[in-house]
Amino acid sequence: MPDRFPAAAVPDLPLTGERTMPGIWHETYWFARHLVVYRWVADRLAGPRGAPEQTGSTGRVLDAGCGEGYGANLLASSTPSAVVGLDYDAATAQHARRAYPDVSVVRGNLVTLPFADDSFDGLVSLQTVEHLWDQEAFVAECARVTAPGGMVVMSTPNRLTFPPGNICHARELTAAEFRSLLDRPGLADVALVGLRHGARIEEFERRHGDVVKAQLAASPQAWSPDLAEFVASLGPGDFEVGEGDLDSSLDLIAVARTDTSRTP
Repeated sequence: MPDRFPAAAVPDLPLTGERTMPGIWHETYWFARHLVVYRWVADRLAGPRGAPEQTGSTGRVLDAGCGEGYGANLLASSTPSAVVGLDYDAATAQHARRAYPDVSVVRGNLVTLPFADDSFDGLVSLQTVEHLWDQEAFVAECARVTAPGGMVVMSTPNRLTFPPGNICHARELTAAEFRSLLDRPGLADVALVGLRHGARIEEFERRHGDVVKAQLAASPQAWSPDLAEFVASLGPGDFEVGEGDLDSSLDLIAVARTDTSRTP
């Protein structure tokens, strides 16, 4: 996939802080930060050598909490999976259904997923769990609807590095808390990796200071020309996903398998 992504028309959805969207120049940092994880997930769904059967996620994949729908659409266009997107907000689900015809979009509650047991071969839920009050019920539902041996991938901002005060977040997690949340019956082989700034953002921060704090300190119209130009230029290649010090990571990504001892 190319390092940069094409600009899109501004979605017909309000910016509430609950989701990021393509095509909005001052959201480019957050959009790229989310998109790189979707690409990372897509690589794993597609299999290590173009052999999707090695992932256990070649059939149906659920994007639980799909938001605007760009990530579910990326998974649908770059993996062999049939992707279903789910979001609770009616207007958001309607927009995603209209904007991304290759994705089947369903409106539903994340803590009582409207699907039968073992409905999916894989499940993805990025930057969603922190918005929910009943996180344990959500994780249990994710395990329930994913067939034995299926891959479950979740991401969440790291509470140790994420700026406090987001009114849309019910509870943010540390790496230890995230692992503990996923350490429950139905899931196994939980592994965590982290997302970090790449070299270009690190260089900008050496010269100008923390790029996240600078964006949050003022409205985009009040940003300095240097900050505005830099943010608008960012792409997924400006972030890195991998092993390392999880406590210093910006976002946490967990990969688990549903327990193969379950009877489908």
